[in-house]
Amino acid sequence: MMTTFGPRAKVIAPDRKVTDLLDVLRLHMDMDVAVLGMWDDDLLVVQVIAGDGKRFSLAPGTTIRHCRDLNLGVENGSFPPMSPDVSQDPRTRNATILACLKVSAYAMTALTDPAGESYGMLLCMARRPRPAQQERHSQFLRLTAAFLGDSLLDLRHMWEARSQVWSTISDLIDAGGPRIVYQPIVRLDTGGVTAVEALARFPNRCCGRPHNTEDWFLDAHLVGLSVELEMVAIRRAVAVLPQLTDDMKLAVNASPSTIAAGLVDFVHDLPGHDRLTIEITEHENSLARPDAMRAIRHLHELGIHIAIDDTGTGYSGLEQLVKLRPDIIKLDHILTRGINRDPARRALAAGLVQLAREIDGTVVAEGVETSAERDAIVSAGISYGQGYLLGKPAPTLP
Repeated sequence: MMTTFGPRAKVIAPDRKVTDLLDVLRLHMDMDVAVLGMWDDDLLVVQVIAGDGKRFSLAPGTTIRHCRDLNLGVENGSFPPMSPDVSQDPRTRNATILACLKVSAYAMTALTDPAGESYGMLLCMARRPRPAQQERHSQFLRLTAAFLGDSLLDLRHMWEARSQVWSTISDLIDAGGPRIVYQPIVRLDTGGVTAVEALARFPNRCCGRPHNTEDWFLDAHLVGLSVELEMVAIRRAVAVLPQLTDDMKLAVNASPSTIAAGLVDFVHDLPGHDRLTIEITEHENSLARPDAMRAIRHLHELGIHIAIDDTGTGYSGLEQLVKLRPDIIKLDHILTRGINRDPARRALAAGLVQLAREIDGTVVAEGVETSAERDAIVSAGISYGQGYLLGKPAPTLP
């Protein structure tokens, strides 16, 4: 079985009509399962499945080796596109993949684009022979493949785009991850640097499209690589821990998924981990993840400070602040921008300062870019700031 299946792949949820049509096909063919797969080099990636896939160890995302050989055999006539009983034909009786999947009867056809290029396969399989199967069943299978047409091509294009993004991000992870720059966090009354935040910097294009940092992390989440990408960035960022002065902290960003996926174990044996601050990003709700909440408590027990990033946007609401009781509340740059001209922003900032006092925390204003903004946040009672006015991100420590 190890030689039959490849690594699991991330697949796209199909249109419900495609799944329903595969189920109609399976019933019409009197088969146990109908499978739609698309090529990724020599692997057939199962995209859609109807019927009892577990009997064949198949599910969306399963990858199968050796199907290219079957596809080529069907195209050149050396392998039958249908068999009511594989034990009765030496070509099918000796096919390794059919034996590994324990297939006794099957029908298959290639999925082709308008240019005639194969981009996948449509298969129906059964555990027991189907002696009533006739050539017209194979014709119905080909008719179904043709009828799927545009739906499959759309799915193919989405799959190819996702596959390209996955490969690009995977290569970046293997190469050591994004560049890291460090932006100072400053005490506003003295101008002294009390901490630095590690920020990831990526190439400005991904798969031919303009990409900023947020785009890279969103795409990584889309293709199932968000935890790996965040962790490789964190590993790279903490390399400067030995260079920090005793009174300076290092802040790194992590989503609840990454925190729950082993961040505690990683930082536990890290020298100087008590000088770390974990900034919880806003794209997920920590309160909805009991495993993340447990991990956050463990981090606190290790002496690691917890910050809520981008407060005022995303999931960084009051309930999360009250239940997490972070050491640091970071006022999002969207709320800092123009705070000197907006009484509502100043009132919100003052409210966060009061909340921070009640939970024994501190507020840091992000995105401070003008002297007027700095003066306004100081007037609101905020003692710490971060932004281009106070210090630009740089590859070395300030």
